[in-house]
Amino acid sequence: MRSLLMAAAISLAFTLFLTPVFLRLFRRWGWGQVIRTPEDASNPSHEAKRGTPTMGGIIFILGTIVGYFTGVYAGGSTPALSAILVLWLMLGFGIVGFIDDYMKVKSQRSLGLSGWRKVFGQLLVMIPFGVVALNFPNQFDQTPASGYISLFRDIPWLNLFAFGVIIGWIVYLVWIALVGIATSNSVNLTDGLDGLAAGAGVFVVSAYSLIAFWQFKQSCFSATGAEADVLEACYSVRDPFNLAIVAASFAAGLVGFLWWNAPKAKVFMGDVGSMSIGGVITAMAILTRTELLLLLIAGIFVLSSGSVILQRAYFKITRGKRLFLMSPFHHHLEMRGWPEVTIVVRLWIIAGLLAVSAIGLFYVEWLSLA
Repeated sequence: MRSLLMAAAISLAFTLFLTPVFLRLFRRWGWGQVIRTPEDASNPSHEAKRGTPTMGGIIFILGTIVGYFTGVYAGGSTPALSAILVLWLMLGFGIVGFIDDYMKVKSQRSLGLSGWRKVFGQLLVMIPFGVVALNFPNQFDQTPASGYISLFRDIPWLNLFAFGVIIGWIVYLVWIALVGIATSNSVNLTDGLDGLAAGAGVFVVSAYSLIAFWQFKQSCFSATGAEADVLEACYSVRDPFNLAIVAASFAAGLVGFLWWNAPKAKVFMGDVGSMSIGGVITAMAILTRTELLLLLIAGIFVLSSGSVILQRAYFKITRGKRLFLMSPFHHHLEMRGWPEVTIVVRLWIIAGLLAVSAIGLFYVEWLSLA
């Protein structure tokens, strides 16, 4: 428990107190926000944000790394493979986002990486993650990920390797790539208002930290390595306590960053931040074996991407009509005249309710088996 609290405290302090230092550097380097056109041209409040320091996601990425390793070593433990995989996706997706941000800042245009180049970059990160996650078993023959699709735990009849090893690996890599790309891009779409993505990310990642900690307390493996067959509701998740630590460190880093990112934002996270949030959520969903539960836990991000999909589909079906005034949905609310702060706080409330609901269902499932 000391490791978890230490990791969260260090990460929070890092982002809370060192963000002004990073902002001075960002201004010196000319890392100012580029406002998209033409969609933001109709909203003068967005034009006023031009030049605000961006790529602030770097701050909570570094805070997470410092917090995690400090917490683990302070607790007398060593880093675990599962947590390293979370950091890998956080860093890998963050680098893809950084390249996109840097191209925009350098050219002073909103055109960074094209959609397919961004997807290609995400695949370059997801494939090594998937390969490593399904190899290197520990002394209990556990690998970080599994070859099943999961809800609260692995679903026995959704075996990705049911049709052999070769087909299984292809299906498995396609599945986790789909989860990763959809999640990171959904968070990216949500990052349109001051503090919206960061605040929602706090709820989602904190929920995963609680889930991982509960899995640690109800692990199928005791300290001696004997499997607890008497407890049918136990979890066969590898390194759950380390997963809880890294998620707590990331959530705390987001809280510290939110102090400076809440309306009116002093800094934006940029794609480097939003995509790293997507990477952490993806890794936690896969490694805690709750991929399908992700749809509820991260429902606020699903709302953003879903509204974009619905808008485009409706536009094509009706040959030019629009379902929303603007997508994603939070921009529709802006066009309806809602103040930015009102939208952000209400969507935070929805994000919190969805995360709590998912945790409740997770616990109810455990009660039904215990």
